[in-house]
Amino acid sequence: MNYLFNSMGFLPINVLLVTIVLNSLLTIRSRREKMQKLNMVIGTFFSEVGNHLLVVLSDNDPDADDLRKELLIRDDWDQGQFADISRVIEKRDYRVETQNLDLEQLHEYLMAKRDFMLRLLENPVLLEHQSFTELLSAVFHLNEELWRREDFTCLPQSDCRHLEGDVNRVYKELVREWIHYMQYLKENYPYMFSLAMRTNPFDENASPVVK
Repeated sequence: MNYLFNSMGFLPINVLLVTIVLNSLLTIRSRREKMQKLNMVIGTFFSEVGNHLLVVLSDNDPDADDLRKELLIRDDWDQGQFADISRVIEKRDYRVETQNLDLEQLHEYLMAKRDFMLRLLENPVLLEHQSFTELLSAVFHLNEELWRREDFTCLPQSDCRHLEGDVNRVYKELVREWIHYMQYLKENYPYMFSLAMRTNPFDENASPVVK
């Protein structure tokens, strides 16, 4: 009887500990599932929109050669190298020059992808990733700025500078999210990372063909 009463006394503590452990495990599993779904959405964005925008904007960046050298990601990169390049791109001055950028063509491209990006916003999993929603907001704002203008051939210099600010905001957010996405693939999906590395938008010799 004494043993029984002692065991019953510890029973609530055992139940509490088991409950805490189970809740922690379920929370970790739920977080992993959300991150997996989120990065699937981010991957779809870069396949449909982001990679092309990175090519277009970097082609009109006078300092793109330095950036391309930094972002030639290799299979042997570790967390430290990704962290180092993330710090570098945060400090970088992004400056796409609108006089060399075909704003009409950029506008048409963004309008063609507008419905796709609107569907991305409907995905509730995006609420878990603030920086990616900021990227989408920057892209939508640039699209609206371009949509409001009827003619891009006679814009005053002041307006060109304003558009440059919007373009460079998108450029910086794109590069930042692309780095984070590549690191996620490297750590979790090596086969997807392999394709992403072979189609690197900053590699002018990129090819999906395995050589």
